[in-house]
Amino acid sequence: MSTFSPPKPPAFVDCTTSQKAARIVTDVLAPANLVIALLLLVGWHGTGSPTGLGWGLLAALFCGVIPLGIVLAGVRRGGLTDKHIRIRRQRVLPMALSLIPVVAGITLLHLLGAPTDVSALVIAMLVGLATSLLVTVWWQISIHNSVAGGTVMILLLAFGLLMLPTVAAAAAIGWSRLTLKAHTLPQVLAGTALGSAAALTFALLR
Repeated sequence: MSTFSPPKPPAFVDCTTSQKAARIVTDVLAPANLVIALLLLVGWHGTGSPTGLGWGLLAALFCGVIPLGIVLAGVRRGGLTDKHIRIRRQRVLPMALSLIPVVAGITLLHLLGAPTDVSALVIAMLVGLATSLLVTVWWQISIHNSVAGGTVMILLLAFGLLMLPTVAAAAAIGWSRLTLKAHTLPQVLAGTALGSAAALTFALLR
């Protein structure tokens, strides 16, 4: 079992320029933000109408908003270090609890007859979350890069090579996690690979 433990980050005002940039990238392109944005984009793309945005918003509630709420509640209670959960052993419970709303979301979307792309994306997110949880039990894989890798793969599958520049965003996220010493390079690369592989579920189900 890995004993890697990320150091406590310094206050923002005490950070170097590169650390400040890394903190901004880590916060802006956090997993929940990517999940919500991706669901809205794919929902709109799947129908080409405001209705699709509504489906994406419904899915985002179960896959992004509620899981983020679970983490923030843990932070407020003092059980979690911060919203990015630097300590591996603290990640297991909120990730496991987050499976519940995602499964509920899949069920509701199916019953309501959601567009195929939205349902397929939520199932792919469930696969990504479940596999990341299994790895997290014994190793601190990068969840930031798992979600980033999955997001890039989904965008390429849904929109084609037009979305190739998003690879740079995933690379920036990896850089930010390394700069902040939140993860090692193998953890960043493994997270990216795992998320990309889980996203292939979207291609199989859409």
